[in-house]
Amino acid sequence: MSGYRFLKGHGTENDFVLLPDHDGTIHGALAPERVAALCDRRAGIGADGVVRVIRTEALALHEPAVAEQDAAWFMDYRNADGSVAEMCGNATRVFARHLLDEGLVPTDEPVRIATRAGIRTVTRDGDTFTTDMGTPTLGPSSTVTIGHQGWPATNVDMGNPHAVAFLDDLAEAGRLFEEPGYDHSVYPHGVNIEFVVRVGERHVAMRVHERGAGETRSCGTGACAVLVATAIADGARPGALSGALAGAQPASEPVTYRVDVPGGELTLTWTPEGRVLLAGPAVIVAEGTTTL
Repeated sequence: MSGYRFLKGHGTENDFVLLPDHDGTIHGALAPERVAALCDRRAGIGADGVVRVIRTEALALHEPAVAEQDAAWFMDYRNADGSVAEMCGNATRVFARHLLDEGLVPTDEPVRIATRAGIRTVTRDGDTFTTDMGTPTLGPSSTVTIGHQGWPATNVDMGNPHAVAFLDDLAEAGRLFEEPGYDHSVYPHGVNIEFVVRVGERHVAMRVHERGAGETRSCGTGACAVLVATAIADGARPGALSGALAGAQPASEPVTYRVDVPGGELTLTWTPEGRVLLAGPAVIVAEGTTTL
């Protein structure tokens, strides 16, 4: 394959290789082995995932259902191992920054992004980008394990699956993650696992093992799941919720938590309408041409 353009960006050090492919001409670059080569931190560019920037209409041949979404641009996301992912919260912010920097969308309007989990809308305020991540869904609780130690986990779906477990100390999850164990009957397609400790009032810290990528420095959808699980545990749920707690009485005010990740800080808000807002930085650090 001849060379093609790439950019490197990150959101709280959850990093991505962006491939501008507006008309869908480099589909072969998304073969799992190529994605893995791009994400290789020693022999490639290095990243937690690959994001193809493509016009939604250009996907009509390969993914007609996705191409029907009412948004001009599609975030085609792959995990570092080449597997397809439904959603990546931090990537939506980096994706929006790229579109704005390149003049591909109006600067005075919210950026609408089509994804496999539906449309996500991003707004910008200086260097802070906020993504409306939609309404969470709660599933059956389960247990996650590392070695012989296990913790109960809250099942939160943010367009992709998450298991959120509370610990006394994040070091309990290990210096470097072993592959965590989980209930495959609850998560038949794998799961992202967040380990959480409380820091202060409406302030938590987390580590995450992402499905298809391993431990990463941050996870936007994981931070959303952590907000949901923590707010429920605190009796502070503000809005509508699908799944196990759909009938519970919500509060009338938005709930905001600070979520510290190894790569920085994210601000999460759960609105009275039940939507989760993810706010944080988005940075483009490099661009070039690759033949990987």
